[in-house]
Amino acid sequence: EVQLVESGGGLVQAGGSLRLSCVASGITFEDYAIGWFRQAPGKEREGVSSISNSDGSTYYADSVKGRFTISSDNAKNTVYLQMNSLKPEDTGLYYCAADASDQGWSRTGMHLHFYDSWGQGTQVTVSS
Repeated sequence: EVQLVESGGGLVQAGGSLRLSCVASGITFEDYAIGWFRQAPGKEREGVSSISNSDGSTYYADSVKGRFTISSDNAKNTVYLQMNSLKPEDTGLYYCAADASDQGWSRTGMHLHFYDSWGQGTQVTVSS
């Protein structure tokens, strides 16, 4: 059974930082891409960043480029999302998800339907 468990969310002031973690089990970690998505109240879920554990390639949404960094520790089956210079518009429930196809993103963005296993989410709230 695939399990993804997020942690690291919290309340932070604008300009602050948080590091999210996603621990995966039940998969061959190196064969998957892991993505981070977020969903604000009343809005659609959007892709934030993704990393391929097979070749280390990464994707970032334009809204987080230069502020967020995704990384992976294959020995720990864990993907991290370092979030710096946080803004109130970064507020939302952050989910990690696993993509067995490793095709979950393109130049047009991240594609939810490729991510077939999801965690429960961790809340990030950025106050102004």
